[in-house]
Order: sequence, then structure tokens, then C-alpha cells
Amino acid sequence: MKYLIAGLGNIGPEYELTRHNIGFLTLDQLADEHKATFTTQRLADKTEFKFKGKTIHLIKPSTYMNLSGKAVAYWLQELKIEKENLLVIVDDLALPYGSLRLRTKGSSAGHNGLKNIELILGGQEYSRLRFGIGNEFGKGQQADFVLSNFTKEEFDAMPGHIKKANEMIMSFCLAGAAKTMSLFNN
Repeated sequence: MKYLIAGLGNIGPEYELTRHNIGFLTLDQLADEHKATFTTQRLADKTEFKFKGKTIHLIKPSTYMNLSGKAVAYWLQELKIEKENLLVIVDDLALPYGSLRLRTKGSSAGHNGLKNIELILGGQEYSRLRFGIGNEFGKGQQADFVLSNFTKEEFDAMPGHIKKANEMIMSFCLAGAAKTMSLFNN
């Protein structure tokens, strides 16, 4: 059984520790835990590892956030992975910092990365793990906020939140979306 886990973010050192890159940061930690190393491949940095009979492919699209669907669709097709075995890790302004919610479908909620995935995959029927980044910004400041670095307090708390996100990713691959939602969504 194969899975594709896509962590969304933007490439380049200026974006590395921004809120919009929580998908990349989460997959970096998951790859480290499983001694997997990302290499630059077509449309994404990619790695994979095997765990309990499953092959788990991780991608960090190199297309920039707003064109994430191009990389996701390419790797689904290239690896012959069914859409129900896709999980997208994405930042979410609507959730308090560190909150995690798994959903098997839903709207993009204005997130340009998810909008592009929906457009290219032809619908909202794919799983996503929403990672709360809070919404501490003024009117018209949303883009600046998502592209800003985490505060020291947020950064200090991040390892625990990423650890839980990675537990949810592995549960998704081993136990399925429904079981993972019942165990972790609260």
C-alpha cells in the first residue's frame, strides 16, 4: 500500500521558518524520524520510507504554494497512488496556533495552495491535515502574516505540535482517515 503525503510551503531560505511553510517543517521532521533524505526531483523535493508494510512518499512541492496542485497531481500519477491515499499538510488561519484537524474533504477556505489542488484534481475530495497558525493580524495583513516568521513562543512550542501532526500522518497511513479523525480531532 502506497501513500502520498504533501507538505505545502514555499521554497527558498527567506520562507523557511514562515507560518505558510508548516507543511514543509512537518515533513522535514517526519523524514528525519525515519532516516529519509529529501532529494530534488520533478516539481518537488521527495523522499520515501517503508513502515509496517506501507510505502510512504513525502513531497514538498517546489512550485511555490499557489501552484501546489501541479506537483501533487504529477506525483499521484507518477507513483500510481489513489486519491484516498493522499494527505496534504497545510497551514490554517482559522485554527488557533498548534491546533490540528484532519478532514477528508472540504473547501479551500481561501487557501491558495488548496484552491490549486482542488482545481487540478477536480474537486475537494482529498484528505488534508490543517495545522493552525492563528490569525493575529490586522485588516488586509493576511499575506504578510502567513509569510512572517513564528514568534519565539510559537517556535518554542512547535516541536510538540509537529510531533502530534506526524503521529496523525502515520495514523492516517496505518489506520485510515476515519480512525485518525476519531482519535485526534477534538
